[in-house]
Amino acid sequence: MTWKVVLAVSTLSFFYLSKATAEVSIIVHPSNASTFDQETIKKIFLGKTKSFSNGRSAILISASSSDPASDEFNTKVIGKSSSQVKAYWSKILFTGKGTPPQEMDSNNDVIAAVSSNPDAIGYIDASAATDAVKVVATF
Repeated sequence: MTWKVVLAVSTLSFFYLSKATAEVSIIVHPSNASTFDQETIKKIFLGKTKSFSNGRSAILISASSSDPASDEFNTKVIGKSSSQVKAYWSKILFTGKGTPPQEMDSNNDVIAAVSSNPDAIGYIDASAATDAVKVVATF
C-alpha cells in the first residue's frame, strides 16, 4: 500500500471510531433537583411520564433529527432506531396522546432552551455541555 492509501484508511477508521463512541448528555435547568435514571429519562422522552420527580411538567427539547446526537440518544437511551422513534411519535401525535420533543437546530439552541426554562429537559452531544445547564446523565 502506498502511504496515501494508508493515510486515507487510517483517517476513515478514526472518523468511524470517533462517531461510534460519541456520547450524549441529558441536560436540565440547573435548578431542577429531580432524580434521573435511564428508565425515567426514557419514559419522559416517550411521553409516558409527563412530569419530573419534583412534580413539575417536563418540556421536551431534542436535537434536530439530522444531528448525530439524535441517533445516539435514540439508540442508547430509548433503545430504538430514529425511524422507530419517529413512527412512535407519529402514532402518539395522531391519537392526541402526547406532543413530541421540540427539535432544535444545534447543541447551542438546546442549551439555550433548557437553560432558560426550569421545566425543560434535553440532550446534546456530551462535548458541548456548558455550565449553563446541569448534566444529569451521560450515555
